[in-house]
Amino acid sequence: MPGYLTTHVLDTARGRPAEGMEIVLYRLQNGQRTELARMRTNHDGRTDRQILAQADFATGTYELEFHAGAWMDASGVAPESPRFLDVIPIRFGMSQDDHYHVPLLVSPFGFSTYRGS
Repeated sequence: MPGYLTTHVLDTARGRPAEGMEIVLYRLQNGQRTELARMRTNHDGRTDRQILAQADFATGTYELEFHAGAWMDASGVAPESPRFLDVIPIRFGMSQDDHYHVPLLVSPFGFSTYRGS
């Protein structure tokens, strides 16, 4: 089965999916950072399609940018200037032709990620 990439963003402060967060995917290669995809999370905190589809999958180093600050501003999280968390970059490698799932658990003052399934 060809590889592909997905994500899921959960608002751990409010215990619900992070709907409407912008996510940008970059491929890092030869010192260059190339944007491959830009999308928003849906009502379930997922994207409506794979971030990196099977047809476009290649092993290598990637970075997901989660635009948490703008999402917090839009979703009514108490404002602060500047926000403690704004854009959250997660740089990771995909070394096998497999499904990679990179979820983000986020709150106004912390986040975590892992390789999911």
